[in-house]
Amino acid sequence: MKLVAKLFAALLVLLIAQAASAQSGYPNRPVKILVGFTPGTAPDLAARILADRFSDLWGTPFVVENVPGAGSNVATDRVAKAVADGTTLLMGGNPSLVINPSLYEKLPFDPVKDFAPISQVFIAANVLAVPIDQPVKTVAELVALAKAQPGQLSYAHAGVGTSQHLGAELFKYMAQVDIAAVPYRGSTALMPDLLAGRINMSFANIVNVLPLAREGKLRALAITSRKRSGLAPELPTMAESGFPGFEAVPWFGLLAPAGTPKDVLDKLHDETVRTLAMPEVRRKFDELGLEPIGNTPAEFAAVIRKETPEWAKVIKDAGIKLGN
Repeated sequence: MKLVAKLFAALLVLLIAQAASAQSGYPNRPVKILVGFTPGTAPDLAARILADRFSDLWGTPFVVENVPGAGSNVATDRVAKAVADGTTLLMGGNPSLVINPSLYEKLPFDPVKDFAPISQVFIAANVLAVPIDQPVKTVAELVALAKAQPGQLSYAHAGVGTSQHLGAELFKYMAQVDIAAVPYRGSTALMPDLLAGRINMSFANIVNVLPLAREGKLRALAITSRKRSGLAPELPTMAESGFPGFEAVPWFGLLAPAGTPKDVLDKLHDETVRTLAMPEVRRKFDELGLEPIGNTPAEFAAVIRKETPEWAKVIKDAGIKLGN
């Protein structure tokens, strides 16, 4: 019996040592970063910047996988149920983590219990844009047009629960206008119809709107952040355009499944923050209209806890439903 006990103890020590070695050697297998939106969107571009940096740094492939659907719930759920070893990560944002709990009767994941926050990566702004041939040049003129044609105008959004969707619904509520919602699978997917004038407006991501506005293909009316963007200082905020307190901005961050080893989380956090502080990375983010963050896991978790009830109140007060 003593010999068996000694052998068992030795085996246990060996297994623990191997596990510790595997964790300290992270990443020793390819890593996937899931994004719940289409290629070319802000979270996709930010994830690719981090993936390229991590791949170069650690010599292990970090691959971005786009899994759009259900306001990014599909990607979020897949990561929630992934093996908690750091090989499947999420570029997750306020759509699935903060907003969707108030929109969906039941989610297949728990935004708090099922994830280990690593760091918020960026905050972005949306821009209220209209086709260039739309007969409006200001938000006030758009409101007047919508009131003159109740139920006849439409807006495009990148998915139920996204900041683009809620921004438009908040606009409808505050302006007291009737505008039909048309959902698309991501910000880039809606652009052809917006450009062609088949859709009358969209609260679209600044990444997608500004280049087209500067080429004269779209007209940007206002920005959805609390303050003007340094990228487009000429654009007024929605608050300046007659909607005090209006704010609808997306943020995204890196998360792992709950139970991921702490040393893996620490390694990912340290390199995420270090990467976001690099001058060349900050320049890339500036060009994309993204504000890098790089906070701690505790700070990231606190943002989720704080904003969930705040958006729940907005959704309730505005009467926003999944079918809107």
